[in-house]
Amino acid sequence: MQRADTSDLLRLARRPVGFLFRHLRPHAGSHITILLAVLGAVGCSVGANYAVKHLIDTLSGGPSNADAATVWLAFAILAGVITADNMLWRVGGWIAADRFPRATASMRAELFRHLSGHSPGYFANRSAGTLAARISATGTAAFTVLQNFTWHTVPPAVAVVLAIAFLASVDPIMAGCLVIAAGLLAAGVAWLGRKGEQKHDRFAGHAAAVDGQLVDVVQNFSLVRAFGAFGREAARLDDALAGETAARRESLRYLEKLRLVHGAATAVLTALLLAWVVHLWQLGRATTGDIVLVCTLGFTILHASRDLAMALVDLTQYVARMREALAALLVAHDLPDAENAHALHARGGGVEFQDITFRYPSAPEGSSPVLQGLNLAIPQGQKVGVVGRSGAGKSTLLTLLQRHSAPQAGAVLIDGDDIAGTTRESLADMIAVVPQDVSLFHRSVMENIRYARPDATDKEVLAAAEAARCRDFIEALPEGFDTVVGDRGAKLSGGQRQRLAIARALLKDAPILLLDEATSALDSESEAEVQRALDRLMVGRTVIAIAHRLATLTNFDRIVVMENGQVIQDGAPDLLMRRPGPYQEMVRRQSESLQVAA
Repeated sequence: MQRADTSDLLRLARRPVGFLFRHLRPHAGSHITILLAVLGAVGCSVGANYAVKHLIDTLSGGPSNADAATVWLAFAILAGVITADNMLWRVGGWIAADRFPRATASMRAELFRHLSGHSPGYFANRSAGTLAARISATGTAAFTVLQNFTWHTVPPAVAVVLAIAFLASVDPIMAGCLVIAAGLLAAGVAWLGRKGEQKHDRFAGHAAAVDGQLVDVVQNFSLVRAFGAFGREAARLDDALAGETAARRESLRYLEKLRLVHGAATAVLTALLLAWVVHLWQLGRATTGDIVLVCTLGFTILHASRDLAMALVDLTQYVARMREALAALLVAHDLPDAENAHALHARGGGVEFQDITFRYPSAPEGSSPVLQGLNLAIPQGQKVGVVGRSGAGKSTLLTLLQRHSAPQAGAVLIDGDDIAGTTRESLADMIAVVPQDVSLFHRSVMENIRYARPDATDKEVLAAAEAARCRDFIEALPEGFDTVVGDRGAKLSGGQRQRLAIARALLKDAPILLLDEATSALDSESEAEVQRALDRLMVGRTVIAIAHRLATLTNFDRIVVMENGQVIQDGAPDLLMRRPGPYQEMVRRQSESLQVAA
């Protein structure tokens, strides 16, 4: 997404109607056609009342006085208007059945694309379930707004205007008084409607929170079961639902008050209208057809204004839900691409950290940086292991290299190119990652491996699986490569998930490989299998590996020991083993631990 487009989008965070029009504009012609069809249908519907008046006035003289051709012409006009009314509704409905879903799908797609531009830190601080629920809620609310506006708001509004216009043919003064009364009533309803926006926004917020909580619990059902916490989660959901129910009740009752005020006002106005035309008839200034016209139009105004009031207040609720969701979703990216960002074209994958100082934005004021003045150069093709105590800054190096966060000072370079000026996509293309906690989609094995390179052939996927030493266990699965792995790979063991991640990295064939505790959570047998697969993966690549088990780094070119955000030792494994210092001490402690365990 271009920076200008992002800026335009962010300006719509509190303007749901503007966001809606943004997605109607590409097919403006179709939506105008729908609106014209609706306007024509309403015009025919209201015009049918005048056609009835015309027919009654034509017939009121009796068969001897009425010309047959005039009678049948009046009949034809009425029949034609009724037919056009029905057909125009169908035309509008047919086009809307295609365009409304397209518009709402486009909205959800744009929100997803905007969401994907955030760094991992954004998602770490928010519920994934709530974010997903808000995207869905925006689409649902937008579709309802379109439906409500097109079929329930425009028709009664136009019907009221046309009815008043036809009433002017009976008595312009009556129509003028009705215009003034209708204007005052509409202004009053609009004023009361705005006063209730806070109640509708409160309900929208509670609804989004409940949706997010439901998704969060469903995603973690295994954890809930493990701790026997179904009762606790049910009670927590009951509390959330109670808050949502109370907010919804307050919102709906406010709407009912609006409808009550409007209903009473329109009933009084209709009664006065009918009394007025009867008085005109007594004075000989209105025909029988005029009385029928005013009666039917009076009921049209009564019902249409009531429907309009109900539609408007319902519309307010759905617009409020869109506003709440958009305000939460359309926030500025914390690490956007630079304005003139260019694609990164790594030649060999050399990495350099130059005078890096980094502190997490959420860190307390005055706290020490995670990294301070760090310098580290890794030539292309070199395998470097990074070790140290927890909190030493090891994982932060990988975070900065992937540009999940940005340093407050210094630069991270790949083949001499500062990654701060490159595009996020091109940087991702240069790096393959095998993490400790492997992420897999609820899709087939084939799809999960191919995710690294969507254009890869089946043969290339099979070759990657073979090289990662996972083809045998995959083919032993019930449906082989077509087996769906379950939520986050729940159907596979830890070692199997790791080897799938290695196959995915092999298929990507990126020049830089990051290993983040890739074997620390495995048993010895699985670790041996995964290590053999990793040995194949590391050939010819620049490798940066964070490892707790130092034995996995013995064949590496260098070991970097970190402490308090600084490099305190750097050298070949055998060299550091002979030199007294932190690395030698860590190896000694791990050897003693293994001896005790044995």
